Amino acid sequence: MNIKEAKEQIKNAVTAYFSKDEFGNYEIPVERQRPVFLMGAPGIGKTAIMEQIAQEMGIGLVSYSMTHHTRQSALGLPFIIEKNYGGEKYSVSEYTMSEIIASVYDLIEETGVKEGILFLDEINCVSETLAPSMLQFLQYKVFGRHKVPDGWIVVTAGNPPQYNKSVREFDIATWDRLKRIDIEPDFDSWKEYALKKRMHASVVTYLDIKKNNFYKVETTVSGKSFVTARGWDDLSQMIKIYEKKNIKVDIKLISQYIQNSAVARDFAMYYDLYNKYKSDYEIDKIFTGSVSGDISERAKNAKFDERMALLGLLNDKITEETSNVISKEEAVKSLIAIIKNIAFKISENNMPVTEIIEESIKNQKYEMHVLKKSNSLSREKSINFERVIKFLNDAQSKIVKGGVSDGRECLEIIKSDFKTLADSLKSQAQETKEDMNNVFRFCEKSFGSGQEIVILITELTMNNYSSSFISRYGCEEYFKYNKELLFSERQKDIVTRIENLDINF
Repeated sequence: MNIKEAKEQIKNAVTAYFSKDEFGNYEIPVERQRPVFLMGAPGIGKTAIMEQIAQEMGIGLVSYSMTHHTRQSALGLPFIIEKNYGGEKYSVSEYTMSEIIASVYDLIEETGVKEGILFLDEINCVSETLAPSMLQFLQYKVFGRHKVPDGWIVVTAGNPPQYNKSVREFDIATWDRLKRIDIEPDFDSWKEYALKKRMHASVVTYLDIKKNNFYKVETTVSGKSFVTARGWDDLSQMIKIYEKKNIKVDIKLISQYIQNSAVARDFAMYYDLYNKYKSDYEIDKIFTGSVSGDISERAKNAKFDERMALLGLLNDKITEETSNVISKEEAVKSLIAIIKNIAFKISENNMPVTEIIEESIKNQKYEMHVLKKSNSLSREKSINFERVIKFLNDAQSKIVKGGVSDGRECLEIIKSDFKTLADSLKSQAQETKEDMNNVFRFCEKSFGSGQEIVILITELTMNNYSSSFISRYGCEEYFKYNKELLFSERQKDIVTRIENLDINF
């Protein structure tokens, strides 16, 4: 199965394992909750989906690579104690708590998160001295004398033997106690993740054109030559930083991440072309509807690769604009509940408003800390917290500088600032909506109702930010072509959700 299907299987297992009966007992007893074993090639995204699952399900995550552990760190250090058996004293070896098990208990103590995932990577590549203990752990979820706490499920991962000479084969008794999931590289499922993460458009559009270069491992006379999903992800992040700092992106950088010389050279040439298209097509003017007819004519006569790069550039800017709106909207929603709580406290006690606001800020910071510590804080949630905290800090500063002490007056200041933020959001959403309509008009003028429109609608639907934006604010041109093309059930669902949506600020 692909990485997206594997992620869904793990989420289903977590849901099943955490399911409780009417008395609060786990419906599947802890000892019968099989550890999940992800078998897949290196760099395919196994670790990434564990972070996503923790963030999406709001549970804890403790992650370890087992190749970094010795028998002592995994099992605990031995020490001698005296025990009395039948009136005789004997020296007996005991073990301190496993570093791995201790880290789970530490996280529970610090955050109060009582359920989560213990993820152990490269489990079938452990050292010879640790291998017997590892097999015992997989069968009984125990390191030494210490077990994984109830409420924490075990997910493990390993590489097939053709990718790693250190791989150890498990016997049937061990396999029969695991939920094994075999994962194969798949660009289409990875692309959804790439769009959500806002990966650099040059990477996504290049792989759209040349899917065969997404993942490959080859043996050459010079050794292993490979390209992995992890390599593309890390390269994308580096390209964004290099562009921000005006550092040249060249083959020297690309080959550090894409360790297949032919693919690295091919992408380097494409990246240069991509930047040329970005300049030539005047993307900002397309969004404002002021682009010249010459640009439309060039797009109309362009080759397939150039058209794909252009669509990638358009989608990248749409993603930037829609993600900003969705992010601001999440902050506005969070602030509604916080402001209501502030208003309630003002009416209920004589506590100074600045102290009430300070308490709200501390609560937000603590919640953020807990999620970060438990590895379930996504980038989107982090930005949301930062926006909310900034709003509260600004309101508090305005109240202090104005010397306002009356509760009602303070509340009016907060409400006024909130209205300004909400109005700004509505204005920004309207501008983004019109920008999207302009993109469709440009594509219609350039490509008619050809495959480019189908690709554009597909990308907007797959993209979490643009589909969420359309669900909330609509886009006339999107729905016009959606109807004409009688597109997928996913898009029909968006129409239904929009018709039923009733959210007011």
